[in-house]
Amino acid sequence: MKFSGSNVLVTGASRGIGAQIAKTLASMGLKVWINYRSGETEANTIKAEIEAAGGKAEVIGFDVSNEEAFVGAIKSIVEADGELSYLVNNAGITKDKLAMRMKTDDFMSVIEANLKSTFIGCREAVKVMGKKRFGSVVNIASIVGETGNAGQTNYAASKGGTIAMTKSFAMEAAPRNIRYNTITPGFIATEMTEVLKDEVKDAFTAKIPLSRFGQPSEVAEAVAFLLSDHASYITGETLKVNGGMFM
Repeated sequence: MKFSGSNVLVTGASRGIGAQIAKTLASMGLKVWINYRSGETEANTIKAEIEAAGGKAEVIGFDVSNEEAFVGAIKSIVEADGELSYLVNNAGITKDKLAMRMKTDDFMSVIEANLKSTFIGCREAVKVMGKKRFGSVVNIASIVGETGNAGQTNYAASKGGTIAMTKSFAMEAAPRNIRYNTITPGFIATEMTEVLKDEVKDAFTAKIPLSRFGQPSEVAEAVAFLLSDHASYITGETLKVNGGMFM
């Protein structure tokens, strides 16, 4: 992959898909800032793995839903590197429950962690990247944001909102040569899906035309493409990485 920029911030990068995104981008020559909220040990492990492979990485801990902390973190990155070339808004949470039993606090906490945090990151990226008139942002949404899902009203709202919001940012930032795109993963083999019972996995797999769960590396490589110079004429797009489960 070819990148004109030099560094990237990946939120929620201490485990799962975020960790793989961080390692993949580092392997392609970018300096990766690994964000975590509570997984400091895991984040430092990812950093060590990247450096052992010859890459560059730094760990930066903050809660993405805390506006002051997020803004301050981006400021620190720019002070250290002189720029922020790329941003991957990956951090997020779930609090699943049927809507009729879901408390407003459970709904809003997911909106805060997923949608509000992505908004903050996207907004600050315009300010920082706009100074150099270059940059690319990828927001990690979900197939659930496109299809909905029983028991995930809050999560679906946050991810559907992310898809729509990304398009608006793409329109506003295009004159500054900053691109915004979204990736909507389907069922990916991570710690989260590993705990599912075999019969549940089989039921989901039966709905996927490619007949398997995706790998974190397949999401990470899609992220790398959208960030890279190879996607220089792509903005406002939603790239489905779901094995054909939703077309």
